[in-house]
Amino acid sequence: MKAFILERYGKKRALRLADMLEPELRDDEVLVQVHAAGVNQLDARIRDGAFKLILPYRLPLILGHDVAGVVVKVGSRVRQFKSGDEVYARADDFRIGTFAEFVPVKEASLALKPQGLTMEEAASIPLVGLTAWQALVEQGELKKGQKVFIQAGSGGVGTFAIQLAKQLGATVATTTSTANVALVKRLGADVVIDYKTQDFESVLRDYDIVLHSQDGKTLAKSLRVLKRGGQLISISGPPAPEFGKEIAAPGFVRLVMRLLSAGVRRKARGLGVGYAFLFMKANGAQLREITRLIEGGAIRPVIDKVFPFESTPEAMTYVDSGRAKGKVVVKVK
Repeated sequence: MKAFILERYGKKRALRLADMLEPELRDDEVLVQVHAAGVNQLDARIRDGAFKLILPYRLPLILGHDVAGVVVKVGSRVRQFKSGDEVYARADDFRIGTFAEFVPVKEASLALKPQGLTMEEAASIPLVGLTAWQALVEQGELKKGQKVFIQAGSGGVGTFAIQLAKQLGATVATTTSTANVALVKRLGADVVIDYKTQDFESVLRDYDIVLHSQDGKTLAKSLRVLKRGGQLISISGPPAPEFGKEIAAPGFVRLVMRLLSAGVRRKARGLGVGYAFLFMKANGAQLREITRLIEGGAIRPVIDKVFPFESTPEAMTYVDSGRAKGKVVVKVK
């Protein structure tokens, strides 16, 4: 099969088109013929080597976490899916590789594609949708009437998280550039801060949850907009010791995580707020909940650009630029 591979870790290193063996199928997996694949910051950070300690992949590696496509083969223990089913998923850790013609996905990580969505629209959803769900619903337990600050509202996670938070009945604040103010307002943001002209710390007070996706300087400021008992959930780090236990990381890796997050955890304790690091996981059951919201019209995909498969490296470059409004998708078939 054709696939784009990463041969060595490196900052903005280009992917190379190669002929690879079709992946072997395990008993609890289905083989999906990839019709479209979402491109995420996570792909770029793995390529750059940022997660070498957490996710020690063997190279060469096929990147790509989001897939929408058609089931062509099922493992012997698979019961929920059959050949011909249109599906979507966030590929499993250590089985990623959606920048290819075929990818194996665990039955437990898969869901039927939402009706009414194109393959490209469906491929834009899984990683950002599950990130928002696991942050706001599972970990944050966001409730009606609470206030949530979602950073970078016009990005992939932001565009989905704003819609999900509004569906949950929360008041939503977000940051974006001047050009994208109208977009995030259409998605439901109540308080919009133009980061080019405003400082969110001078505007926001007593928030219940911050969904943090930016740098360390922004992290320190974000802790201060929370009310006592509030929590900051970071998807950009630093990783906390609890995450090391969760992934059963070796002792030295857990020590590194503890040291990296010591400063922010100390600041959070001093302010009476919580700090947690989230590395989202594939989850078919949660994806089915998201499907219901999409089919009910509560959430819609936001796609910036669709690239042809042969332009996958250019799609990665575009994601690197940080200018995407919503998601970037590669059309494979």
